[in-house]
Amino acid sequence: MATPLLPLLSLLTALLSLSSLLRPSLPSSASFLYGGCSKTKYPPNSPYESNLDSLLTSLVNSATYSAYNKYTVMGSSPQDVIYGLYQCRGDLAMPDCATCVARSVSQLGDVCPQTSGGSIQLQGCFVKYDNTSFLGVLDKAVVLKKCGPSTGYDVEAMGRRDAVLGSVGGASGPYRVGGSGDVQGVAQCVGDLSASECQDCLAEAIGRLKSDCGTAVYGDMFLGKCYARYTTSGAHVYSKSDGLSHGDSAQIFAIVIGLLAG
Repeated sequence: MATPLLPLLSLLTALLSLSSLLRPSLPSSASFLYGGCSKTKYPPNSPYESNLDSLLTSLVNSATYSAYNKYTVMGSSPQDVIYGLYQCRGDLAMPDCATCVARSVSQLGDVCPQTSGGSIQLQGCFVKYDNTSFLGVLDKAVVLKKCGPSTGYDVEAMGRRDAVLGSVGGASGPYRVGGSGDVQGVAQCVGDLSASECQDCLAEAIGRLKSDCGTAVYGDMFLGKCYARYTTSGAHVYSKSDGLSHGDSAQIFAIVIGLLAG
């Protein structure tokens, strides 16, 4: 018999809290970026809650050996069916991937209490579930945009940034990195997109990033199924060992209308 959802999330939270005591510094992969919730809620102790428990357990277990996976949990009625996926950043080692997904799942209960759909993006991973299928569906809606301070227009600096973003956009695969001098860029698509859909999504993200962030020293553009980011002179770092401070990232919390069906 499945363990009720709330005890599962409480157990994950307790285990992660113990882990943080043993290792006080919060790893960059665990820093919070955004969360989104549907408007509809499920009743406590319902079949949907049981199915959500099963789904989240599957996501956490799968993250111990795979950087991406998607699941569908069937129900006795259409309203009890639930879809979900997780994805870790392409450079994240498997132990860190598993920890990131477990932390995401543990936070979902607070971010989206008893909602029929929810998503959470940490620096190192993305988790989403809903009772309306979004698997394999391209989504180019902006869910998070963040631009750093402007240093004024510098032709050479903007040229390097645009070259890096162009290189990242022209590369292949779902996870892409590039760099030139003091400029670094990274982009990633969710694994349920086809190669052409990934390219379409990243072209949109990179185009918006360049137009919306202008001369900013760094920029983040997260769409529903992909993201593109850049940093100049280490102003904003995305590597496994470095990243946004916890205070910087935790202040950003976006409940985005239209992010989830509901």
